[in-house]
Amino acid sequence: MSLRRFATPPAPAPGTVPGAAAPPGEAAGEVCELCADPLGDRHGHLVDREDRRIMCACRPCSLLFAPDKGQRLRMIPERYRHDPGFALTEEDWIFPVRTAFFFRNSALGRMVALYPSPAGATESELPLDAWERIMAAGPAAAHLEPDVEALLVDRESGAYLVPIDACYRLVGLVRLHWKGFDGGTEARDRIDAFFAGLRERADE
Repeated sequence: MSLRRFATPPAPAPGTVPGAAAPPGEAAGEVCELCADPLGDRHGHLVDREDRRIMCACRPCSLLFAPDKGQRLRMIPERYRHDPGFALTEEDWIFPVRTAFFFRNSALGRMVALYPSPAGATESELPLDAWERIMAAGPAAAHLEPDVEALLVDRESGAYLVPIDACYRLVGLVRLHWKGFDGGTEARDRIDAFFAGLRERADE
């Protein structure tokens, strides 16, 4: 599923993450951003680890960046896992929304916590002790690959180990459909459908 279906965001609102780039805007005749060959609906993605940009890539170009050899570009894997038993206390959940995602940013040398919002991917200043409690709440977080995988936590259905581009698909979904204070029925239904799709793909 192409990330280009989401509109390019406006200038970041206060509190949004510099460099946590949302997927690029829709473009006719989508092509690989490395070799310019045409792309189909299903294709690979790369992360630029310095500026956090997600790039669309054909399969041959993606495979050039599969091993982690310290390259600037890294192929995003397609591993999905679901941990329905993941549990946090209300005290540990410091986010104003039902979902948040966590990944190790190698450029910053630390974990980053973000949540989808109508303004885009918004960073939370998560204290170290809170992250340690989140790590201990389930096994999935211990297996994350830096930069390319995230722990996506949904307060209603558990935690998911997912490719980082899946998190930005959710960010785009929230930006496109959120209405008013509580999001509205359409946004909630689409978020529920998104997580149902993750569960179908996950190897629990």
